[in-house]
Amino acid sequence: MKKIALVALICCLSLSFEAKGQAGYPPDIDGANEVTYKTINGSELSLWVFSPENHKSTHTVPAIVFFFGGGWSAGSPTQFVKHCEYLSARGMVAIVADYRVKSRHGVLVKDCVSDAKSAIRWVREHAGDLGIDSNRIAAGGGSAGGHLAAASAILPNFDDENEDKSISSKPNALVLFNPALVLAPIDGIETPSNERLARLEKRMGTKPENMSPYHHVVSALSPTIIFHGTNDKTVPFVSVELFTQQMHKFGNTCTMVAYNGEGHGFFNYGRKSNALFVDTVHKMDEFLVALGYLEAPPEAVITAN
Repeated sequence: MKKIALVALICCLSLSFEAKGQAGYPPDIDGANEVTYKTINGSELSLWVFSPENHKSTHTVPAIVFFFGGGWSAGSPTQFVKHCEYLSARGMVAIVADYRVKSRHGVLVKDCVSDAKSAIRWVREHAGDLGIDSNRIAAGGGSAGGHLAAASAILPNFDDENEDKSISSKPNALVLFNPALVLAPIDGIETPSNERLARLEKRMGTKPENMSPYHHVVSALSPTIIFHGTNDKTVPFVSVELFTQQMHKFGNTCTMVAYNGEGHGFFNYGRKSNALFVDTVHKMDEFLVALGYLEAPPEAVITAN
């Protein structure tokens, strides 16, 4: 394997993810039904559920749960509202999830993972009330939120011990935007100092490899699509390449869509006249159509006068 400095590979060593979206917390999200999925240490954690028009609890449509980015330290559930509005208009139940973060709740990364797993489990447990198919629940997210989505599908531990583990916390598909997927040393790659690894372990609350989706890839994982900029300085592009190779090595479906020259967060609504937001949403749509989560839109027919 090509030698590269792990300090450039392990995106969270500097813990320098964007920490935006602090204002207006908790958010007031229009067009969604807010429900509490978890109460822990005095904090009520919400899901905002966007349902298709005329949706009923007797329906069984696919669902997706999005987790916001912010370095496990900050951020806002509003990040993926536009994705949810789009997908609910296309026929899915689309959900944005809150979870505990360091700046608001003083938690470790392992606690963020626990909350993400709780959110997926709650949605599956309440599939009948939400009108969704419990076997077609996707998870999505950006940056640290992309890590949480992947962690819920791949990491074997960190489920909330007070929950019914007979109900799976694993999503059936993954839609990841510049996700953090390699959080620990890889054999054959230069390693950072023990001091930096110790700081990382303190922030994670466990050994870094326990938080690293790359290190827990096995066969029969959820089909995955990843959107990533080749000039991402926060989550190096090479980390996503390595993860994709590992997924393929174990026979998993993993599609990486690279955006040449783009940096971190390029996909967000409101950037660059929304051209890349629109492009990533269209490719996300195609991925979900291929899985049978969405119906293919009708083809336009052009007739001459």
